[in-house]
Amino acid sequence: MAELRTEEEQIQAIKDWWKRNGSSLLIGIGAALAIVFGWQGWQNHQAQQRAEAAKEFANLLNAASAGDDQETVSFVAQTLRNDYTDSAYAIYGNLVLARQQMMVSDDPEAAIESLDWALSQASDYPALTNVIRNRLARAQLAAGNHDAALATVDQAGASDAFGPIFSELRGDIQLAKGDRDAARQAYLQAREQGGQNSSILELKLSDLGVGGDA
Repeated sequence: MAELRTEEEQIQAIKDWWKRNGSSLLIGIGAALAIVFGWQGWQNHQAQQRAEAAKEFANLLNAASAGDDQETVSFVAQTLRNDYTDSAYAIYGNLVLARQQMMVSDDPEAAIESLDWALSQASDYPALTNVIRNRLARAQLAAGNHDAALATVDQAGASDAFGPIFSELRGDIQLAKGDRDAARQAYLQAREQGGQNSSILELKLSDLGVGGDA
């Protein structure tokens, strides 16, 4: 291409280039701006959602602290579940609800439903998943669903912190089923794993005829 010697030639070259490339350049700029502003809008929406979920969760905690305000706790937990499904606040809200259903309403079946939902949403939180499984298995045990409770315990991931807790809970379930041998083995495993509730665990073993040096 011959060297452009005059200002007019340079201007004409720019005009020609713009005719060939201007539309695609504008489209590219527009797309980039849409991505940037779309991302910012999404981020702002997410922040607003988190703030609203946190506010609802605070309302739930206030209702739960009242002790007998079960209706409000249930309503707010359901709101968190419906409107803020992907929020950790929804998971924790249903944990609070399940505790109320167990401790205040004495309704383990309702607690099982709340904990089942919380468990289904907690795959990204391994430690929290074990907390939920522990509570779910205890609710299932309270409801007399022994096989379901054992399955919940058996599905728990390997965890040094939860190992003795789940072993002792497995013993409780086996004892409730009437299988004293299986309960004894589970309690002994919990002892070997270093269960924190050692005095309670030793009482359970003693009731099964196991001494401290077994």
